[in-house]
Amino acid sequence: MIGAGAGLSTSAGFSYSGKRFDQYFRDFAEKYQIQDMYSGGFYPFHTLEEHWAWWSRSIWINRYMDAPKPVYSKLHDLVKDKDYFVLTTNVDHCFQKAGFDRHRLFYTQGDFGLHQCSEPCHRQTYDNEDLVRKMLEAQGFVIGQDGILDLPEGVTLKMEIPSELIPYCPRCHKPMTTNLRIDDTFVEDEGWRRASERYAAFLREHQDLNVLFLELAVGFNTPAIIKYSFWRMVHDWKNATYACLNYGEAYAPDEIKGKSICIGGDIGDILTALGLV
Repeated sequence: MIGAGAGLSTSAGFSYSGKRFDQYFRDFAEKYQIQDMYSGGFYPFHTLEEHWAWWSRSIWINRYMDAPKPVYSKLHDLVKDKDYFVLTTNVDHCFQKAGFDRHRLFYTQGDFGLHQCSEPCHRQTYDNEDLVRKMLEAQGFVIGQDGILDLPEGVTLKMEIPSELIPYCPRCHKPMTTNLRIDDTFVEDEGWRRASERYAAFLREHQDLNVLFLELAVGFNTPAIIKYSFWRMVHDWKNATYACLNYGEAYAPDEIKGKSICIGGDIGDILTALGLV
């Protein structure tokens, strides 16, 4: 049972700050003093044209571009022949792109690749790849065959998209938004519900077996989803073991320390030390 947090994607090269942020968001940083992609996602842009210029860049590089480092693929090599299930708060689709079986994945917090009604007036989501591509091209970006986002030399990026590209709900006609769990407007669509049922079934079917709860780079932003539930199940299940791989927060409570393995460090470095990368 794998539980994965944001640090796993950071280890794979999906950093929300630094060089990667500067490469794609320098104009927004200079205009609004935004320091990273995460905080920029909450910035109150004055227009939807500017809002979607920002979000189209963030969605593309964090969902449709491949992670620079092979951390996910090496993790897949480790578990692909085992009876596994993945519970993750990540929204970047890295597990599926690395070859993990989509029927063994539960993205609890949404998917960068989906739009939903901002109201929401109905419980359905919509694929956004084609629309996001058009938004980026309208800003001046060029998207290569490998999905890499590039800016031709001498081109000054536009910080807004044409009004006709703004997505509106096909039913109530209010603005669409990203399918990310930020508040109670998050849409748990049919795919989300089916994944939730498969996760619950996996737990029911394995609670009396030897189960390794492998927690990877899960912080304390939303600990109840993975960390606390893993601790509880390891405590309650006779044959369960808890393994926590985390940079700076490799920890297990006293109640399960005798059933725990905690390793501090970057996930990619740990996999390298195990001979897996």
